[in-house]
Amino acid sequence: MGLVEKLIKKGDAKIVKVVLDGVGDLPVKDGKTPLELAYTPNLDQLAKKSATGLHIPVDYGITPGSGPGHLGIFGYDPSQVTIGRGVLEALGVGIELKDTDIAVRGNFATVEYQNQNPIVIDRRAGRIPTEENQRLIAKLSEKIKNIDGVEVILKSGMEHRFVVVFRFQEKLSDLVNKLNDTDPQVLGKPPIPVSSPYPELKKVVEVVSKFIDQASEILKDEPKANYVLLRGFSVKPDLPTLQQRFGINPCCIATYPMYKGLASLVGMKVVPVKGTDLKDEIQALKEVWETYDYFFVHIKKTDSYGEDGNAEAKIKTIESFDQYLLEILDLNPQVLCITGDHSTPCIMKAHSWHPVPTLVWSPYVLGNTSERFTERECLKGELGIFYAYKLMPLLLAHAGRLKKFGA
Repeated sequence: MGLVEKLIKKGDAKIVKVVLDGVGDLPVKDGKTPLELAYTPNLDQLAKKSATGLHIPVDYGITPGSGPGHLGIFGYDPSQVTIGRGVLEALGVGIELKDTDIAVRGNFATVEYQNQNPIVIDRRAGRIPTEENQRLIAKLSEKIKNIDGVEVILKSGMEHRFVVVFRFQEKLSDLVNKLNDTDPQVLGKPPIPVSSPYPELKKVVEVVSKFIDQASEILKDEPKANYVLLRGFSVKPDLPTLQQRFGINPCCIATYPMYKGLASLVGMKVVPVKGTDLKDEIQALKEVWETYDYFFVHIKKTDSYGEDGNAEAKIKTIESFDQYLLEILDLNPQVLCITGDHSTPCIMKAHSWHPVPTLVWSPYVLGNTSERFTERECLKGELGIFYAYKLMPLLLAHAGRLKKFGA
């Protein structure tokens, strides 16, 4: 048990953490970032009254994936915790994982055959509609139920994504996390056969290889999604929950499976959202306001548009959130945090290592150090530059949930 856990005390203060995924950026026009170019009067007004700073998701120079990025802001040191993508995706689509399961994220893909060998020509099968995905998963599930005594569980995600869980009879080694992805990550190359140098994973390799062969045979006549690529082989880790560590009653409001999965893994109750827009998430927040004391609200599009290099759309997403900010404030949270899990600069079209803007509002801040919620203005704030996993103790302190240390 760490120092923070020893100092936890009960309370009823409500904490809202809004994560604008990938919000941090670099200059895209006239030397300004999307946050600097966006018209955000409400965010700017709040920033003036808040403690601001920049957090480092993992460590200096380290670019995080979404899993490590979120683990950090949830209070876990991501350099000490490994969670595979497959586990996150499986939990996100509602699969209750067992200790004997291997979870894998799948992509429907398009291949063309050259001398009977598949060559990847579209890693995402043209981003097929989710409804088409569901049809294909039903088709595969009907014909692939068990391979060599291993149960196969398939479930659709969004667009081209799906999850496959291989349910073995015995608990599996963490070495499963070292299995290679079959996605070559580039076009014009064949899928990569799954393999392992570890003898204890021999049966795993055989089962997965047979699944790929059977799936490709079933899908071979599909016009777009005629192959499957597998990524993020992983087993469920043993993590203490947010309730156990911080004494909070947390919930998650998100629309993408992975983030719901990560939240579930650390003990958050995933709240149903009736739709996929920001307004639907805000409505869900209002509906469960009296039930929980910690609210994780995830907004995906800032990251998606950053990865697309679409600065204009990223700016509009930030401006849209600004319009809904007042509705969050009207709920009167005792602590409101706005940040990201990592930066996704439009010019890089990818996650990056750059520190992430962070805002913490409560009655107990110095304030008046930043004029706006931007990268440069947050650099002036009282929080300075800090590691992401230190954010949770700050929020708990502002909520009056930490006792004094020592006499």
